[in-house]
Amino acid sequence: MVKSRRSTSTEVLARCCTPGGDAPLSAHEALAMAGDLKVLADPVRLRLLSLIAASEASEACACDLVPSLGRSQPTVSHHLSVLTAAGFVTREQRGRWAWYRVVPERMAALGHAVAAFSDARG
Repeated sequence: MVKSRRSTSTEVLARCCTPGGDAPLSAHEALAMAGDLKVLADPVRLRLLSLIAASEASEACACDLVPSLGRSQPTVSHHLSVLTAAGFVTREQRGRWAWYRVVPERMAALGHAVAAFSDARG
């Protein structure tokens, strides 16, 4: 059985990057974390996450995100696809429209991993 990138990254972050951990990142762990950070390094994707999280019921229709961003529909769809593939949002098809939700566990795992660096002993 092949694991998805999302589950692998979440497992790596949960295992290796807990605050107060003494072990440095392995090459595999650093690669997984860098991939996640690269996905989030785009301002359009950060705005999408913010818009979705701030929406009513913490979900948003793609049709509402396009005018909010002032970007073309294909551009918004591309960025939503990248966020979905990385596991930061889920997608649900409802008739003609796709609805998106932020995956809180995924965001929390990355937040804990980044926080581990600030907990490093000096």
